[in-house]
Amino acid sequence: MANVTYTEENIRSLDWREHIRMRPGMYIGKLGDGSSADDGIYILLKEVIDNSIDEYVMGYGKEIVIQLGDGTIEVRDFGRGIPLGKVIDCVSKINTGGKYDSKAFKKSVGLNGVGTKAVNALSSYFKVQAVREGKMKVAEFEQGEIVKDHKVQKTDEPDGTRVIFHPDPSIFKSYRFRQEFLEDQLWNYAYLNAGLKINLNGKILQSKDGLLDLLSRKTPNEQLRYPIIHLKGYDIEIAMTHGQHYGEQYYSFVNGQHTTQGGTHLNAFKEAVVRTVREFFNKNYDPKDVRGSIIAAVSVRIEEPVFESQTKTKLGSTDVGPDGPTIRTFINDFVKKELDNFLHKNPEIAKELQKRINQSERERKEIAGIKKLANERAKKANLHNKKLRDCRVHYNDSSRSVGDELREASTIFITEGDSASGSITKARDVQSQAVFSLRGKPLNCYGLSKKVVYQNEEFNLLQHALNIEDGLEDLRYNRVVIATDADVDGMHIRLLLLTFFLQFFPDLVRAGHLHILETPLFRVRDKSQTIYCYNETEKQAAIEKLKGKPEITRFKGLGEISPSEFGDFIGNNIRLERVSLRQDTDLDQVLEYYMGKNTPDRQEFIIDNLRVEKDDTEGKEDDAADAESSSVDTEALAEA
Repeated sequence: MANVTYTEENIRSLDWREHIRMRPGMYIGKLGDGSSADDGIYILLKEVIDNSIDEYVMGYGKEIVIQLGDGTIEVRDFGRGIPLGKVIDCVSKINTGGKYDSKAFKKSVGLNGVGTKAVNALSSYFKVQAVREGKMKVAEFEQGEIVKDHKVQKTDEPDGTRVIFHPDPSIFKSYRFRQEFLEDQLWNYAYLNAGLKINLNGKILQSKDGLLDLLSRKTPNEQLRYPIIHLKGYDIEIAMTHGQHYGEQYYSFVNGQHTTQGGTHLNAFKEAVVRTVREFFNKNYDPKDVRGSIIAAVSVRIEEPVFESQTKTKLGSTDVGPDGPTIRTFINDFVKKELDNFLHKNPEIAKELQKRINQSERERKEIAGIKKLANERAKKANLHNKKLRDCRVHYNDSSRSVGDELREASTIFITEGDSASGSITKARDVQSQAVFSLRGKPLNCYGLSKKVVYQNEEFNLLQHALNIEDGLEDLRYNRVVIATDADVDGMHIRLLLLTFFLQFFPDLVRAGHLHILETPLFRVRDKSQTIYCYNETEKQAAIEKLKGKPEITRFKGLGEISPSEFGDFIGNNIRLERVSLRQDTDLDQVLEYYMGKNTPDRQEFIIDNLRVEKDDTEGKEDDAADAESSSVDTEALAEA
């Protein structure tokens, strides 16, 4: 091994701006390009809005105006405004802010003094304007460095703060803000702050009944087993009901922060609901039966919350404050009293709740025998040798030797056919990428009960591979990727797998774990360069770029792509399309339309959207046309 010097010259101190730009993931999570709701550009917006929300919570300013331009966002609140003498420090000096004074910001979400500094450092342009009592202070920055320090001047503008920022394109590659993600993010702020008016490019988002409105918007009334139970107390609000779906659906918040990964408050809520229901009906129900098909939202406000990461997606605090009870005790006492009172006052709702619990109990017992046999078959099938080529690191691995980055990279590719699975298996990273091979087309499971998961060998083995039988707590892979051919058969298999997950494991989709692998349709190359193209437009652009008469190859199946080429697609250049559900999606309606019995409406949709294209290299109809025609259904189902 070559000698490596280690002297004083190797020791380097980074200033706040350099550190944020060098390690952005520490501050805003993954970067992304805006195609996922948790990509960095939305975290930047959250960090700015959190300050405006804190002002509203403390009684200052009833409106937040947000203008989304061409990659630039402007946020204007009407709170007290940053103290003029500290405007620059608050957005450019680490560990500086008013929230260290717990008297001023007792139950704020942003207590570490990093938020807007990270936005500033990661923006190619950042402008802050503070207005207080007829005076205004403005400062402008580029990549965190101040470029213009304006003098304080008089103004007629109302008090408040305005922040304008443009995420740095050198860090956020080819990004764009998606309207649906922005609206979902802002609606959550509206629900958690009833009465607050949020103006997004002229569209008003406002909630009157808080979490009751949240659940009402996310779940159509016809899918509810009983009217939503809405309970409010000091520093706590809960809304809950049961639906017709499989799985459990939760929305949890702390001090206005959407804790997408839950935490101590959500665990306490789950325990409290089971305990209260058991005591009310005087029956020792299985927790799975009580929580089965539940749809609930819980919001708490606590002092100095401790989160498990800078992006604040999971609460780690155990107490509501220095002098308060534990979070578990606080939530349990509230639920025990308020939910019990509600059920006594509303016997019809209590009756419907018990019916749903009894239904879950019957279904669980009905499949108990089938489940036992299925588990035995899974063992005999020697899952880890035949169907699954596993990886070494898994998402549910909590050992200290495994870092979060490697856990997040854990991926399973679901393929069909020996050739495709063989190519991916040879090209994959054995540390973090696994391959599950299907045999033929899966069953169309729409409208079937969950016992089919255990009766059908393919579904049962897939469920075991993912380890999602009892929920997502022990999910083995962060990314579950459907990798099928880009032809009619491949699109059909994709639809059938989407139906399987949406029908029986919608939590997996809502949590953002399900993806579609985009594989290239064409390879365009000459002696100097090879370009892989994912659609006709990219192919034409590649032809123009290479000029002359480049060689064009059409990939009609994953098995036709060599392992060496696959290494380019599932490595650093992997293209994944996350399957996402809009907040107001009616899953039953979507699945019935696309996967139910053939209907005139669906036939008309397919006919209206059918496209036929020509392959320039063969002069005849290309399978790509069939694939794109079929993808109409896939895209609609995946983006619903």
